[in-house]
Amino acid sequence: MHIVYAFENAPEKYTRSIFLAGPTPRDDQTPSWRPQALRILETSGYDGVVFVPEARDGMWRKDYDGQLEWEDKHLNLADCVLFWVPREIKNMPAFTTNDEWGTWKYSGKSVFGAPPNAPKTNYQRYYAKKLLVPSAETLEGTAALALKMLGDGAERSDGEREVPLYIWRTPHFQAWYQAQKNAGNRLDGARVLSVFRVGKKKELIFLFVLHVNIYVKSENRNKTNEVVVSRPDISSILLYHPGKTSAETEVILIKEFRSPAATTDGNVWELPGGSASRPGIEPPENAVEELREETGFTIDPFRFKMHAPRQLAATLSTHKAHLFSARITKEELEWFRREKGVAHGDGEFSERTYVEIKTVREILDSPNPDWTTIGMIMSVIN
Repeated sequence: MHIVYAFENAPEKYTRSIFLAGPTPRDDQTPSWRPQALRILETSGYDGVVFVPEARDGMWRKDYDGQLEWEDKHLNLADCVLFWVPREIKNMPAFTTNDEWGTWKYSGKSVFGAPPNAPKTNYQRYYAKKLLVPSAETLEGTAALALKMLGDGAERSDGEREVPLYIWRTPHFQAWYQAQKNAGNRLDGARVLSVFRVGKKKELIFLFVLHVNIYVKSENRNKTNEVVVSRPDISSILLYHPGKTSAETEVILIKEFRSPAATTDGNVWELPGGSASRPGIEPPENAVEELREETGFTIDPFRFKMHAPRQLAATLSTHKAHLFSARITKEELEWFRREKGVAHGDGEFSERTYVEIKTVREILDSPNPDWTTIGMIMSVIN
């Protein structure tokens, strides 16, 4: 176990890290809880890094701003922020802890603990329960929750350390990062700006925003003024019935209200599709599921023609569309016509989709389908 005390530097490489957040004694007579936490972690076999916001020799430096900067840096570096709040109003009031909890309670990388009789902790307990933050009433229990969150960890070095495990492990981060490494670039730093979690226990990272520092090898410079938005890839399905000309070819679209839409009717007009509902689903299987969910139509995946995946908005988001196309019969086209006005979608996630049939000419003449949708259509129907 590698312990990093206040004003010390983190090791250049490690697999997992914990920050011990909570009140620090205000006098020499009140013992700190952190030595006990370190013993518990070591006894549990933890071999990662622990960030301790106290001086190694117990002597506080007269550098308050420096202490705050160190704590901010290493709270962001940490894969798990372990909050233990044995609050004592006189000697360990935990005023700073209140602010730190407010900052990190939404992050998805915190665990919370406090003794049952700790005063003035109802607010923290309320939000821990509401936000599904793993919680315990003993220091041993809180440490166990932190270790469970970390698992075996993953080796990261230098700037990679600034990507916490819960983001590092996502397939969408790894896909983006591998593409950068394949281009010869290097991640020199990152800071998590936002995380959107889904699932009954908020256990899945659907979307995250990272402010990144990337060394661009081909230009021998660092790019530091952009964010990376990342979410899972999607499968998109282009079903079409040929017309006399390409312009008269009919295409199956779905119309759906989506909050970011800036169209004339407030709806998104796009190809059926979406991201996988659970981990491990391959794009063709996901395409079949999404088509059935959003239109009610079931198709044999062997009918699909697969097209090369591409990013949809490369200046903003890392995710790609895996495009599948299939020619449908006249009878199938008529089936879709009968579905007009019928609501489909996954009601559990407030999804409500409607089948629309438009010719290529109508799609090009309308301001509602976005350029990504038009690009996918025209790449197939040319």
